[in-house]
Amino acid sequence: MRIDIATLFPEMCEYYLNESIVGRAKEKGVFEVYCHNIRDYTLDKHRRVDDTPYSEQKGMLMQCDPIFRCFEAAAQGRKPHVIYMSPQGKVLTQNRCRELSQLSDIFILCGHYEGVDERVIEEIVDEEISIGDYVLTGGELPALVLVDGVVRMLEGTLSYADCYEDESHYSGLLEYPQYTRPEVWHGRKVPEVLLSGHHANIARWRREQRILTTLKKRPDMLESADLDEKDMAVIDNFNKMKNEQ
Repeated sequence: MRIDIATLFPEMCEYYLNESIVGRAKEKGVFEVYCHNIRDYTLDKHRRVDDTPYSEQKGMLMQCDPIFRCFEAAAQGRKPHVIYMSPQGKVLTQNRCRELSQLSDIFILCGHYEGVDERVIEEIVDEEISIGDYVLTGGELPALVLVDGVVRMLEGTLSYADCYEDESHYSGLLEYPQYTRPEVWHGRKVPEVLLSGHHANIARWRREQRILTTLKKRPDMLESADLDEKDMAVIDNFNKMKNEQ
């Protein structure tokens, strides 16, 4: 996979992309990433890429030309899937990360100030993505969240598929609780089933805990989760105990 990021702060993005799991995946050649400074593509001698909006609105707006020139230089005749990180976009989900990980070429545009001129969005952008219903000062952090979420789904990034398949949201449920040594901490013991070595019992316990964790923290997710009769029995038992308290 190739990822291009158009930004006013390429060093900020590069620093993160060279670290931890994402950085190791890049070193192994799992994906390529290129951070482009939009200011390098302006014709303004002061390297300005913004101007005042055609309205009484305060603030500055990023211009079309520098963004489009940056896109053309990065694409080099290719047609990558173009994503604009925007609070107006659809909220990023695990499923969308999985879908994007199947693409071979992504170009991510990071906005700033009051955003970007609508015409360049109409010209090149395929979709707008948000990381939540709030506004940040720029698109760099959302872009890095997107890249992290996509790259960890690529083959070769993590040691085993289980590393992400058991995680929250991958299959419509939250992740089960996890424990490590010591066996007893502040009087709290690791659940006995995890010490038993009985793989079938452990697997069932994890499934039950995923359902209970989702029920307690994000019950809305259960509406679309794939649940069987045993799963429904776990929910019914939990609700019964809750009503008896």
